[in-house]
Amino acid sequence: MKSVGKIKKLCHHQSKYTTFESMDFPFTFQIFGKTILAHPVFETLGIFLGMRYYFYLKRKYPEKLSFNISAAILIGATAGALLGSKIIGNLENPQSLLENFSFQKFWTNNTIVGGLAFGLIGVEIAKKVVGHKESTGDLIVFPLILAMIIGRIGCLLMGIHEETYGLPTDSIFGMHLGDEYLRHPVALYEIAFLLFIWFELKMIAKKDKYPSGFLFQLFMLSYFTFRFLLDFIKPKIEIIGNLGTIQIVCLMVILYYIYAIKNTVNLMKTKNTITI
Repeated sequence: MKSVGKIKKLCHHQSKYTTFESMDFPFTFQIFGKTILAHPVFETLGIFLGMRYYFYLKRKYPEKLSFNISAAILIGATAGALLGSKIIGNLENPQSLLENFSFQKFWTNNTIVGGLAFGLIGVEIAKKVVGHKESTGDLIVFPLILAMIIGRIGCLLMGIHEETYGLPTDSIFGMHLGDEYLRHPVALYEIAFLLFIWFELKMIAKKDKYPSGFLFQLFMLSYFTFRFLLDFIKPKIEIIGNLGTIQIVCLMVILYYIYAIKNTVNLMKTKNTITI
């Protein structure tokens, strides 16, 4: 297990690159006389607006779920996401976890990759418990993307003070994020990707010819593929080869959704053949 290659100082010309030099990192707000970090503010705002958007879409959704099923799915998703985000977040640096374990440190480390992967597991377990077999993922896709976009704004405003920054770069995309290096603004890359996938999935949804759950499958496959690639330009602890923990999790989820989408497409072909 070794860390990503040594970071070297990059020469740069201020006028050639995007710069945040006039901004102090981490960015903070003054709320009721207290200094609050930008990330938890945007994270909370993202969750709030995402949930409001979800309930708005749910009211318009033709298929109404019973209270017991809705509650079970919500509990399963929340519990799975909370646990998964902590587990995978801490396993990014397993040596540090084992040598200097503390509950406070364990609780503060988290990652959206673990949250999504284990949230899915939590939902599937909850559905089996209540005996619900239909897919419920499509309804959450766009609220989830909205929450993630807002949350990533908070990540960007943390600069290098949270592990959501990129490696040094001499490309035109390099930004100052709180140290002497120009770095890949990976949070900004992710925001751009999420806006793109929002547009693409909206176009697919308008065709209204795909089975329930297909949008969620496409989102998960697309996002985890993006994150697998993105982590090559982020600092990480290498676990297997040059892959970090998050990339290993991404690969497992990618393989699962390739299989799931293949089954969905085959099911659609079968139904079309029967109809004809």
